[in-house]
Amino acid sequence: MALDETIKAQLKQYLELLESDVVFQASLGQDERSEQVRAFLEEIVAMSPRLSLENIETNRKPSFTVTQVGQAGRVQFAGLPLGHEFTSFVLALLQVSGRAPKVEDAVIKRIQAIKQPLHFETYVSLTCHNCPDVVQALNTMAVLNPTISHTMVEGGMFRQEVEDKKIMAVPTVFLNGEEFANGRMTIEQLLDKISGPASSEEFDKKEPFDVLVVGGGPAGSSAAIYAARKGIRTGMVVETFGGQVMETVGIENMIGTPYTEGPKLMAQVEEHAKKYPIDIMKNQRVKNIEKKDLIEVELENGAVLKAKTAVLSVGARWRNVNVPGEEEFRTKGVTNCPHCDGPIFTGKKVAVIGGGNSGIEAAIDLAGLAEHVYVLEFLPTLKADQVLQDRVQQLKNVTVLTNVATKEIHGSDQVEAITYLDRANNEEHKIELSGVFVQIGLLPNTDWLKNSSVALNERGEIIVDKHGATNVPGIFAAGDCTDSAYKQIIISMGSGATAALGAFDYLIRQ
Repeated sequence: MALDETIKAQLKQYLELLESDVVFQASLGQDERSEQVRAFLEEIVAMSPRLSLENIETNRKPSFTVTQVGQAGRVQFAGLPLGHEFTSFVLALLQVSGRAPKVEDAVIKRIQAIKQPLHFETYVSLTCHNCPDVVQALNTMAVLNPTISHTMVEGGMFRQEVEDKKIMAVPTVFLNGEEFANGRMTIEQLLDKISGPASSEEFDKKEPFDVLVVGGGPAGSSAAIYAARKGIRTGMVVETFGGQVMETVGIENMIGTPYTEGPKLMAQVEEHAKKYPIDIMKNQRVKNIEKKDLIEVELENGAVLKAKTAVLSVGARWRNVNVPGEEEFRTKGVTNCPHCDGPIFTGKKVAVIGGGNSGIEAAIDLAGLAEHVYVLEFLPTLKADQVLQDRVQQLKNVTVLTNVATKEIHGSDQVEAITYLDRANNEEHKIELSGVFVQIGLLPNTDWLKNSSVALNERGEIIVDKHGATNVPGIFAAGDCTDSAYKQIIISMGSGATAALGAFDYLIRQ
């Protein structure tokens, strides 16, 4: 599989940054998959005198380890690292050669403090936009600590392994042979899971902020940048930098940018935020906020941060169907991401719950992979744009069921069937299938505010005025967690700027 000329030109520039000689230690057979990997590696090796290829024998073929000449390899790829994983491959090359990973010093110290041997395996699909975060984090850990090793396993080439381990969602991480984690995770979250959370002592020593932003999505990032540009002391409490946008693949309505992808956009936003003296506290969840002399924000680790003003931009999450079997089979056939997990269900029957734009888009995507797709919509008619409805009606392997209520998701150790109720005649039906994709909208992440003084509407959204102010003086809010009429990335960014400017105006008038 030859690389196109544009990718090769970009790759050649990266290969000039290699700091030492790197060897691909490849374990290959005579099968077609091995030949694809061999051709890929030979093409890469031909592009730089610092690269070489040697054959080794391992139990997993095709695979290759990336290592410096004369050293034991700890970063391995099983299968072809193309698609979203090509960036993971390039970064591994650079880091293994000696280029320092772009990781904060505190994180490096935590990685290097790990003493026990850890071998990670991450099962991915090449269409998964969440997988590279995990692959790159674990590769970085393997580069920085000789007791850690990591293998990326491309599920398409190792379908039997995926079946045997009953992997129904990606990324799925195994540690020393046992299932360890599912879904997108940051390097900080992985470290917390490996060795426990970082100490809360560092938080207790922090001086009060002028503006403390809670949340790291488009609204929170915009608020922090606008606040920092005013020259005031700004902090960000972030569970995952990027928020819900990290789940978005194609973005075509960001004005001035005809096309981008969620992870790429938020990586650029994070780099922008780091241009300013913003104290970004990652992998921290807030549990309470209270207005005293100052605003006090309590974290789940027990620390309390103080600020003169706060901007709440905690975003939203996928809404659940709340039927038996949904949580029991989460990552075992129940999922929210057709782009990530769709390839796992190639040739199988699946259901999409939800007939809005996201549900019909998911059905259209899955129709190219699955044997059959059933769309279950509660209302008598679909809510999706007409152009999407027209497209889905043309697909012979998609059945649209309207005016139906999902009753239960069945299975033993993974999804095997779904039951729904026909609301017109109260008849119950059961469909045998392997996967269920839930696409029924979002809920604001405001459960933790329900016992606070911050006013919410009946949908749990934070009520704000035209300045982004809540009913509590000094507390502002922005983005999808608020009662804004429309939930769009560009609107969240604008509302974040509004809330930051509102907070600054509040400060100068006190």
